[in-house]
Amino acid sequence: MRQNAAGQAMPYQDKIVNHSGNLTELNSKFVTYKRIFRSLTYISRQLMKISTFTFNPFQENTYVLHDETLACVIVDPGCYEKNEQAALTDFIRDNKLKVIKLLNTHCHIDHVFGNQFIIDTYQVPFYIHQADLPTLQAVPVYAPSYGFPQYNPATPTNFLNEGDIVSFGHTELKVFFTPGHAPGHVVFYHEPTKTCVGGDVLFQRSIGRTDLPGGNHQTLLHSIRTKLFTLPDEVTVYPGHGPSTTIGEEKKYNPFLR
Repeated sequence: MRQNAAGQAMPYQDKIVNHSGNLTELNSKFVTYKRIFRSLTYISRQLMKISTFTFNPFQENTYVLHDETLACVIVDPGCYEKNEQAALTDFIRDNKLKVIKLLNTHCHIDHVFGNQFIIDTYQVPFYIHQADLPTLQAVPVYAPSYGFPQYNPATPTNFLNEGDIVSFGHTELKVFFTPGHAPGHVVFYHEPTKTCVGGDVLFQRSIGRTDLPGGNHQTLLHSIRTKLFTLPDEVTVYPGHGPSTTIGEEKKYNPFLR
């Protein structure tokens, strides 16, 4: 209770009733702030979008990550044929996106077909983990025997490390080092949208193969359990092949990880 000028007790409720104009103003401000909050919430949910393209005979998933600034990065461009390259560049042009960086989760042939094409088209820096440089440098040696004589090799300009932050527009991706499928494999995690671009580490009910040079089964399992499985269960994993999955689903149902 408070007192008025005459020393009489005055409930807080009387203050509100006697100042109805102020109450209306407060209600109006509340509605305005509520609308602003809803707008900001909507914007925050739009901070990063992920667009998927499936290219080449290996059915590899190429990803374009972009946000409301129209800045974007390209992850693992598997576009080898002209029509695949056109599909990717047409999407970027039609959505008025600006390519900022080229990222590789790892450097097996199916994930690197389009590296030099992207570099030539957009003049952007190219990032890999240094431990996968031999994997990348080996591709021109075996590409013709795989039926890809027109493969054009690219040279990275920057190296990624565990804990690095890759930025574009208003978006920040955290780098996790996840060897096993390839010696220099990394994944990219976006915490606000609980999104992980995971390359060939973890698939829906499966894991990456480890019989290629530099692969190691126990190392891969360790990477999954100590890196990916520390993320929240609701995190969506976008793999290098096949459909997306979640961390929670793979903890429960993946036969390789029970």
